[in-house]
Amino acid sequence: MTTTPDDSGAKVCVIIPAAGSGTRLGEPVPKAFVDLCGVTIIERCVDNIPDSLGASIVVVVPADLVERARELLPGVVVVSGGAHRSDSVRAGIAAADAAQILLVHDAARPLTPAHVFTSVVQAVAAGHPAVVPGVPVVDTLKQVAPDANGLELVTRTVDREELRAVQTPQGFTREALLRAHADDSGLATDDAGLAERCGIPVHVVPGDPLAMKITTPWDLRIVRSVVGEPASGPEARR
Repeated sequence: MTTTPDDSGAKVCVIIPAAGSGTRLGEPVPKAFVDLCGVTIIERCVDNIPDSLGASIVVVVPADLVERARELLPGVVVVSGGAHRSDSVRAGIAAADAAQILLVHDAARPLTPAHVFTSVVQAVAAGHPAVVPGVPVVDTLKQVAPDANGLELVTRTVDREELRAVQTPQGFTREALLRAHADDSGLATDDAGLAERCGIPVHVVPGDPLAMKITTPWDLRIVRSVVGEPASGPEARR
């Protein structure tokens, strides 16, 4: 694992929901177990969590892969997940220790730099109940609606200056994450969305392009290319 300075002093647990099938990736195994230049995606994801956090780690995987994950991830708590992402996060919360700060991190973001973890933890420790990393949106965004011929018609151009593409880890106080997941019928693409629904303020800290998510074969190709590049700059000296 990489190491960066962290002086928050708070006990941290990182929950990694990795129970999805990842069908859009088109691989013969679930996404977290796909090879990424000699190791699985989930191994690289766990290895990138900075030691300086002193965090415990809970990984949530499909039931039939629990033993395999335990072999790959010694020292990590591994439990089986549910039908939906929210179910898997709840399983992770149930298996987490008594940490005051809980991070929920996508296994599909295995290159997330250490400084992103640290920034999220420090922001939660500073008093923000829910914190997400985000990067500015660089593409021009159009809102569309179907026209009479079934084609998409632009209805407006969205102001991208106020938009952020949200990444993980997403950080919460234990109380905030439990409150966000109190309604087990609530489904969302991220945990911050559940927090927003119940009125918990969500703050944004700077993310990083390396925290990109592997969803499609093209994404996997890009990440494999990045992993295969010779390391340089500050990251290479850690």
